[in-house]
Amino acid sequence: MNIFQDWPEPIVRVQSLSENNLQAIPNRYVKPLAQRPNLLSENYHNKNNPHTAAIPIIDLGAIYTNDITLQAKTLDEISKACREWGFFQVVNHGMSPQLMERAKEIWREFFHLPMELKNMHANSPKTYEGYGSRLGVEKGAILDWSDYYYLHYQPLSLKDYTKWPSLPLHCRYIIFRNSYLSIEKL
Repeated sequence: MNIFQDWPEPIVRVQSLSENNLQAIPNRYVKPLAQRPNLLSENYHNKNNPHTAAIPIIDLGAIYTNDITLQAKTLDEISKACREWGFFQVVNHGMSPQLMERAKEIWREFFHLPMELKNMHANSPKTYEGYGSRLGVEKGAILDWSDYYYLHYQPLSLKDYTKWPSLPLHCRYIIFRNSYLSIEKL
Protein backbone atom coordinates (compact mmCIF):
# COMPACT_ATOMS: atom_id res chain seq x y z
CA MET A 1 0.00 0.00 0.00
CA ASN A 2 1.29 3.45 -0.91
CA ILE A 3 0.73 5.70 2.11
CA PHE A 4 0.89 8.78 -0.09
CA GLN A 5 -1.54 7.69 -2.84
CA ASP A 6 -4.39 9.98 -1.72
CA TRP A 7 -2.32 13.16 -2.07
CA PRO A 8 -2.60 15.07 -5.37
CA GLU A 9 1.17 15.36 -5.73
CA PRO A 10 4.20 13.43 -4.49
CA ILE A 11 4.97 14.00 -0.81
CA VAL A 12 8.50 15.12 -0.05
CA ARG A 13 9.45 15.41 3.59
CA VAL A 14 11.07 18.70 4.54
CA GLN A 15 13.61 16.77 6.62
CA SER A 16 14.80 14.92 3.51
CA LEU A 17 15.11 18.23 1.62
CA SER A 18 17.06 19.91 4.41
CA GLU A 19 19.44 16.95 4.71
CA ASN A 20 20.35 17.23 1.01
CA ASN A 21 22.43 20.41 1.41
CA LEU A 22 20.18 22.49 -0.82
CA GLN A 23 21.65 25.73 -2.12
CA ALA A 24 18.21 27.38 -2.21
CA ILE A 25 14.75 26.73 -0.84
CA PRO A 26 12.58 25.07 -3.52
CA ASN A 27 9.95 27.36 -5.05
CA ARG A 28 7.17 25.15 -3.62
CA TYR A 29 8.04 26.62 -0.20
CA VAL A 30 8.52 30.29 -1.09
CA LYS A 31 5.45 32.37 -0.27
CA PRO A 32 4.58 35.43 -2.37
CA LEU A 33 5.70 38.68 -0.74
CA ALA A 34 2.09 39.66 0.02
CA GLN A 35 1.64 36.48 2.10
CA ARG A 36 4.81 36.84 4.16
CA PRO A 37 4.87 38.50 7.58
CA ASN A 38 5.88 42.13 7.31
CA LEU A 39 8.21 42.74 10.21
CA LEU A 40 7.87 46.49 9.70
CA SER A 41 4.15 46.30 10.50
CA GLU A 42 3.01 47.41 13.97
CA ASN A 43 1.51 43.95 14.49
CA TYR A 44 4.95 42.38 14.71
CA HIS A 45 7.03 44.93 16.61
CA ASN A 46 8.74 43.97 19.79
CA LYS A 47 7.91 46.84 22.14
CA ASN A 48 11.34 46.53 23.79
CA ASN A 49 13.22 46.55 20.49
CA PRO A 50 11.28 47.89 17.48
CA HIS A 51 13.84 46.41 15.05
CA THR A 52 12.93 42.85 15.98
CA ALA A 53 9.72 40.84 15.75
CA ALA A 54 7.81 39.75 18.83
CA ILE A 55 6.08 36.37 18.75
CA PRO A 56 2.68 36.74 20.42
CA ILE A 57 2.69 35.57 24.03
CA ILE A 58 -0.65 34.42 25.43
CA ASP A 59 -1.09 34.38 29.20
CA LEU A 60 -3.57 31.61 30.00
CA GLY A 61 -3.74 32.67 33.65
CA ALA A 62 -6.86 34.73 32.89
CA ILE A 63 -8.67 31.65 31.56
CA TYR A 64 -8.53 30.12 35.04
CA THR A 65 -10.22 33.13 36.69
CA ASN A 66 -13.92 33.93 37.00
CA ASP A 67 -13.41 37.26 35.23
CA ILE A 68 -15.38 36.94 31.99
CA THR A 69 -13.85 40.14 30.59
CA LEU A 70 -10.31 38.81 31.05
CA GLN A 71 -11.31 35.45 29.58
CA ALA A 72 -12.80 37.16 26.51
CA LYS A 73 -9.68 39.33 26.11
CA THR A 74 -7.48 36.23 26.20
CA LEU A 75 -9.63 34.49 23.59
CA ASP A 76 -9.42 37.60 21.38
CA GLU A 77 -5.61 37.58 21.74
CA ILE A 78 -5.52 33.91 20.73
CA SER A 79 -7.72 34.62 17.72
CA LYS A 80 -5.56 37.56 16.63
CA ALA A 81 -2.33 35.57 17.04
CA CYS A 82 -3.76 32.73 14.95
CA ARG A 83 -4.89 35.07 12.18
CA GLU A 84 -1.76 37.20 12.06
CA TRP A 85 0.99 34.74 12.97
CA GLY A 86 -0.41 31.22 12.80
CA PHE A 87 1.14 30.38 16.18
CA PHE A 88 1.90 31.84 19.60
CA GLN A 89 3.73 31.12 22.85
CA VAL A 90 1.66 30.23 25.92
CA VAL A 91 2.62 31.16 29.50
CA ASN A 92 0.92 30.43 32.84
CA HIS A 93 -0.64 27.26 31.45
CA GLY A 94 -0.09 25.23 34.59
CA MET A 95 2.18 22.57 33.07
CA SER A 96 5.28 21.67 35.04
CA PRO A 97 8.62 22.52 33.40
CA GLN A 98 9.68 18.89 33.87
CA LEU A 99 6.68 17.54 31.96
CA MET A 100 7.14 20.10 29.18
CA GLU A 101 10.81 19.19 28.88
CA ARG A 102 9.94 15.48 28.70
CA ALA A 103 7.38 16.19 25.97
CA LYS A 104 9.98 18.13 23.96
CA GLU A 105 12.45 15.26 24.38
CA ILE A 106 9.97 12.59 23.29
CA TRP A 107 8.93 14.56 20.18
CA ARG A 108 12.57 15.23 19.34
CA GLU A 109 13.15 11.47 19.57
CA PHE A 110 10.21 10.87 17.23
CA PHE A 111 11.43 13.33 14.61
CA HIS A 112 14.92 11.78 14.73
CA LEU A 113 13.56 8.29 13.98
CA PRO A 114 14.38 6.84 10.55
CA MET A 115 11.98 8.05 7.87
CA GLU A 116 10.46 4.60 7.32
CA LEU A 117 9.41 4.42 11.00
CA LYS A 118 7.92 7.92 10.96
CA ASN A 119 6.08 7.14 7.73
CA MET A 120 4.27 4.29 9.51
CA HIS A 121 2.29 7.16 11.08
CA ALA A 122 1.85 9.20 7.88
CA ASN A 123 -1.30 11.24 7.59
CA SER A 124 -3.72 11.46 4.70
CA PRO A 125 -5.71 14.35 3.25
CA LYS A 126 -8.83 12.75 4.72
CA THR A 127 -7.87 13.36 8.36
CA TYR A 128 -4.52 15.21 8.53
CA GLU A 129 -3.89 13.27 11.74
CA GLY A 130 -0.44 11.79 11.98
CA TYR A 131 2.99 12.61 10.61
CA GLY A 132 2.85 15.02 7.70
CA SER A 133 4.54 17.64 5.60
CA ARG A 134 1.64 19.42 4.00
CA LEU A 135 -1.79 20.71 4.88
CA GLY A 136 -4.35 20.99 2.15
CA VAL A 137 -4.74 19.04 -1.01
CA GLU A 138 -4.71 21.80 -3.59
CA LYS A 139 -2.39 20.87 -6.40
CA GLY A 140 0.46 23.37 -6.79
CA ALA A 141 -0.13 24.95 -3.37
CA ILE A 142 2.72 26.83 -1.69
CA LEU A 143 3.78 24.61 1.20
CA ASP A 144 5.06 25.39 4.68
CA TRP A 145 8.69 24.48 5.39
CA SER A 146 7.89 21.98 8.11
CA ASP A 147 7.18 18.41 9.02
CA TYR A 148 4.64 17.99 11.81
CA TYR A 149 2.57 15.54 13.82
CA TYR A 150 -1.10 16.45 14.15
CA LEU A 151 -3.40 14.85 16.75
CA HIS A 152 -6.92 15.39 18.01
CA TYR A 153 -7.38 15.43 21.76
CA GLN A 154 -10.71 17.23 21.99
CA PRO A 155 -13.54 16.69 21.33
CA LEU A 156 -13.40 13.10 22.49
CA SER A 157 -15.38 12.00 19.42
CA LEU A 158 -12.35 12.90 17.25
CA LYS A 159 -9.67 11.38 19.47
CA ASP A 160 -8.21 8.32 17.76
CA TYR A 161 -5.42 6.62 19.72
CA THR A 162 -4.49 4.56 16.66
CA LYS A 163 -3.18 7.79 15.12
CA TRP A 164 -0.91 8.44 18.12
CA PRO A 165 2.72 7.42 17.55
CA SER A 166 3.79 4.05 18.92
CA LEU A 167 7.45 5.07 18.86
CA PRO A 168 9.36 6.19 20.85
CA LEU A 169 8.01 3.79 23.46
CA HIS A 170 6.73 6.34 25.99
CA CYS A 171 5.43 8.83 23.44
CA ARG A 172 1.72 7.97 23.82
CA TYR A 173 1.94 8.18 27.60
CA ILE A 174 3.71 11.57 27.54
CA ILE A 175 1.22 12.98 25.02
CA PHE A 176 -1.70 11.71 27.09
CA ARG A 177 -0.20 13.03 30.33
CA ASN A 178 0.45 16.51 28.88
CA SER A 179 -2.94 16.68 27.21
CA TYR A 180 -4.83 15.39 30.22
CA LEU A 181 -3.19 17.84 32.60
CA SER A 182 -3.75 20.85 30.35
CA ILE A 183 -7.39 20.02 29.50
CA GLU A 184 -8.21 19.09 33.09
CA LYS A 185 -7.26 22.61 34.23
CA LEU A 186 -9.51 24.30 31.66
